[in-house]
Amino acid sequence: MTGESVSFRITRTTEDLAQTVAALSQRLVKLEQRFGALELQIDRLRSEPEPDQEDLRRLDHVASLLADCRSLLNDEDDEHDLGMAA
Repeated sequence: MTGESVSFRITRTTEDLAQTVAALSQRLVKLEQRFGALELQIDRLRSEPEPDQEDLRRLDHVASLLADCRSLLNDEDDEHDLGMAA
């Protein structure tokens, strides 16, 4: 081996390493940005107020009333269908 070929290999390897380090640095910056965005999202979610328990009870009551209405409507439809079949 001559000194020139060794020098070329060292230079080439150094360039490859520099490109790899640059690519890794760019990836790290992107990951840090994504991590920061996720932290902001988590902070926003944590700062949202808890739902009011009274509102939740009212919604449950409304859901129950809707289910009762649907049941009544289905019963009326069934009676109507039976009356037409007779």
